[in-house]
Amino acid sequence: MASPKTPPPLLYADSENSADALYFGRVGVPDAFVALQSGKKKYAVVSALEFGRVKRTSAFDVVLPLEAYVKKARATWPQRKAGPAEVIYLLARELKQSRFTVPEDFPAGVYEQLYELGLDLVIADGPLFPGRENKTPAEAAAIREGNRCSAAGIAAAERVLRESKIKGHRLIYQGRPLTSERLKFAIELACLEAGGASLNTIAAGGDQACDPHDRGTGPLRAHELIIVDVFPRIAATGFHGDMTRTFLRGRASDAQRALVAAVRAAQLAALHAVRAGVNGRTVHGKVVEVFTARGYETKQTPRGSVGFFHGTGHGLGLDIHEPPRMNGTLDRLLKKNSVVTVEPGLYYPGLGGCRIEDVVQVTSGKPTMLSRYHYNWELR
Repeated sequence: MASPKTPPPLLYADSENSADALYFGRVGVPDAFVALQSGKKKYAVVSALEFGRVKRTSAFDVVLPLEAYVKKARATWPQRKAGPAEVIYLLARELKQSRFTVPEDFPAGVYEQLYELGLDLVIADGPLFPGRENKTPAEAAAIREGNRCSAAGIAAAERVLRESKIKGHRLIYQGRPLTSERLKFAIELACLEAGGASLNTIAAGGDQACDPHDRGTGPLRAHELIIVDVFPRIAATGFHGDMTRTFLRGRASDAQRALVAAVRAAQLAALHAVRAGVNGRTVHGKVVEVFTARGYETKQTPRGSVGFFHGTGHGLGLDIHEPPRMNGTLDRLLKKNSVVTVEPGLYYPGLGGCRIEDVVQVTSGKPTMLSRYHYNWELR
């Protein structure tokens, strides 16, 4: 994990909130625990509650009992509260390891205590595990499964929208107005049935959809664009899916059709540009070129930005957002086997918002699609 010039990694985190902890140990542990490397071996210190399972199922070479180290800490420092810093220090002393690399989000209190105890901690300049960007075939398959779950959620949304009745500008589903909340419930239930949990799902219509991270609230309306963005985490692996489709129940206007066509054309241009060695900024530029050629202006207004004002894509894996990024400000070459989203969008209050998102794995040639769902959006 660590190069000869870089101190080995040290973590104190739980795997629910730290993708690094999950990546390092390949096991789910819901409470913060000590994990580190010394030489070629990975070590974990866990409580009796987790010991047997972690020893049996994890990627750690050595699993140690927390209770034994707490006891040693109390004996070593009778006047000091025995906590993670003391446990880490005692294990490091046993391993004759005085230097570690810690992630940027390492707990500040534990860091300060370890510094006082005499350990030399280096904060990682960037990702703690850069290798996470290089997805193995098994990891790519896990992301594909995440997107199968995303597609199940999007299909549920499409079904509900198709079954909704149009009364003027209202959408009525099973005798009641269709709301963003009801649509998100259908999406999230479908994801649970497919083996994943979709939190913070977006089902936003009309002007709400013009704020890309507005989850959507209240009634959804006929003849308006509705963005459905589903990014579940698969329970069995911890890997994510991330897909977006835009729908409209009713009849679209010519302006709405032109908007959606522009977004799809921009996505295709970006997909065509994605390959190993290409700068992510170049991919983003292809999207901007399409929108500019079609007359879609991006600008800031007193009420917020309009047009295309976010990145074209981001890395996907154990985190929903991870390196690499594809936007207009970062110069970053895409690496072979990395996995990225491709998700251009346009947002104009009064007209509506549209975003189309798929996931691909970068290759030396045409990228490999890891998501699949149709692009038929006008549901009459």
